[in-house]
Amino acid sequence: MHGPTPPLPRPTEQLRFAMPPMHESLDDERRHRKERLAGALRIFGRLGFEDGVSGHITARDPEFSDCFWVNPFGMPFKHVTVGDLVMANGEGQVIEGRYHVNQAAFTVHAQVHAARPDVVAVAHCHSVHGRALAALGELLDPITQESCAFYEDHALYDAYTGVAVDAEEGRRIATALGSRKALVLRNHGLLTVGDSVDAAAWWFVSMERSSQVQLTARAAGRPVLIDHRQAVATREQLGGDLVAWINYQPLWQDISRSEPDLLS
Repeated sequence: MHGPTPPLPRPTEQLRFAMPPMHESLDDERRHRKERLAGALRIFGRLGFEDGVSGHITARDPEFSDCFWVNPFGMPFKHVTVGDLVMANGEGQVIEGRYHVNQAAFTVHAQVHAARPDVVAVAHCHSVHGRALAALGELLDPITQESCAFYEDHALYDAYTGVAVDAEEGRRIATALGSRKALVLRNHGLLTVGDSVDAAAWWFVSMERSSQVQLTARAAGRPVLIDHRQAVATREQLGGDLVAWINYQPLWQDISRSEPDLLS
């Protein structure tokens, strides 16, 4: 006897799969970037990346490409709303908003944005494991699938000159970053970039976690490296900003649903 005929599979075009949105106007795109920026800051706060007043995420304004939205100086990441965000020009002067910006951090971000017109967002925080890796002056090794996303696509800024407060230091950092997605700032921390806030934020989260895995594995024994060919192939599969955007969506959905006041 034959059993019942199984139901037909649903056509793939009827299945939902989030992709980066298209915007009908600059105002819509600006609002979207600000929402994602406020959400990323709250996520970073949840994950413990905040350390005093250190740490920033900047997002390029879609209309005024030499102006950037950033978190207010001294405000806890977990409390930031869209309405709290500040827009500053490349010199760190506030154009819109009610708060100061951290000039030392903004100097670096502005120079990275200036050197990389393809970059929409820059993330830099003094996270614990990122600082530990930076204290060793080392790059991420290709020891996991996630760390392979950074293979030959991140660099070391092999200097420490105190708190970066001048444009020249920012330019040196931008030069060290080059066309890559991430940078280890020796004795300082991590910096990541992306063509969206979502991508830059995901790369920072992933880089921090990869730093933790590397330090933990090394403390336990001798990590086994993934060979060059496989590391490159894995990076080609997982190392693009679209993949980062997709990976970030569960974090965005969680924060926007559980803390909708961030949109105010």
